[in-house]
Amino acid sequence: MYVFRLLQVMALLGFASMVQAQGMQVAFGDQQQDKSLPVEVTADKLDVDQNDGTAIFTGNVLIGQGQMRLSAPWVLVVYLEDRSGIERLRAKGGVTLVSGEDAAEAVQADYNVQTGMIEMAGNVLLVQGLSALTADKMFVDTVAGTARMNGRVKTVLQPEAKE
Repeated sequence: MYVFRLLQVMALLGFASMVQAQGMQVAFGDQQQDKSLPVEVTADKLDVDQNDGTAIFTGNVLIGQGQMRLSAPWVLVVYLEDRSGIERLRAKGGVTLVSGEDAAEAVQADYNVQTGMIEMAGNVLLVQGLSALTADKMFVDTVAGTARMNGRVKTVLQPEAKE
């Protein structure tokens, strides 16, 4: 998995080339996400509350929309008032978000399906190929295909390979 390979690379480099900043914009995913695509959810258990228009998925939750995948042990789904679609998703307990070759991990994530914005918080780790960034928060704009990292942003700069 990306994370274990990243940790090995970081350990070998001894964290010698760290960059710290307050915010950094990066690309996220191979292409722009179409927020009108259906959202598919699979899980071990589902509890629905018709009164407040919510559903709680637990156990090996996997959510897919187009090429984007989000996994977590617990996800709250809030439906639109008229129940015609999903307003937002809240995932917690260790969240992984994958889009194309990019992968991110955090303690929790909130996905506003209507705007296409995802906020990931708590020990955020973004892996893009051999590059990695960590931060307190990451805001992903799935429509634009970009992300902004905020709060103690760190990255390891890879030295140029010598032949």
